[in-house]
Amino acid sequence: MKIGILETGLVPEELRDEFKSYPNMFETMLGPLDPELTFQTWTVLLDEFPENLNAADAWIVTGSKHGVYENEPWMIRLQSLLRDIVTAQVPVFGVCFGHQILAAALGGKVVKSGNGWGIGVHEYTTGKQAPAWLGNAPEKFKLNAFHQDQVVELPEGATVWASSEFCPYAALLYGETAASIQPHPEFQRPYEEALLKARYALLPEDVHSNATASLDETTDSALFANWMLTFLRGKRAVKAA
Repeated sequence: MKIGILETGLVPEELRDEFKSYPNMFETMLGPLDPELTFQTWTVLLDEFPENLNAADAWIVTGSKHGVYENEPWMIRLQSLLRDIVTAQVPVFGVCFGHQILAAALGGKVVKSGNGWGIGVHEYTTGKQAPAWLGNAPEKFKLNAFHQDQVVELPEGATVWASSEFCPYAALLYGETAASIQPHPEFQRPYEEALLKARYALLPEDVHSNATASLDETTDSALFANWMLTFLRGKRAVKAA
């Protein structure tokens, strides 16, 4: 199975030697679950797009420091591609900015939230309409988050499958082949911690201190990796590592 990664943002330059890229984080998260997986990245941020939507068996849209509402040309082109992918029912999963731009592409609205920064380990509650690929999911799960923007108006037909008080539309589903989540299952503690330090000057002191303290909590990234791969494989069972 080939997973195509649509790279919408770059790891801050001062962190790239250690943490490389967001596509690399997804490969590190998903690759050990199935040695037959292959990956290819298209840096859409730099206007590198796949020739067609069937260039991969399934797609991931990464996070980014950019806002969907900036309406840069590459974002408009990406939204068009995402609509085509959804229409063709090729599996696609968006994360953070990917969550937001998928919602925008399908008719939702994204803004810089009045709730402010959502950073550190956040807890989310799975909805009553949790999709089948979650299996026997716990009622609550924890992931690292790093965002200001949020989806505030849902596209028609969207289902909320996870939420929190801070982020009501934290995870969305569109039919059986398009899904997304606001936090970062691919972020492990070392990167979240490094990003917090790199962004110290941009953050209110209380936000920074609370987020740093939250990093002692254990996340469910490993569990989420299985959910995500099950989804991308079209509900097929994930092979043991």
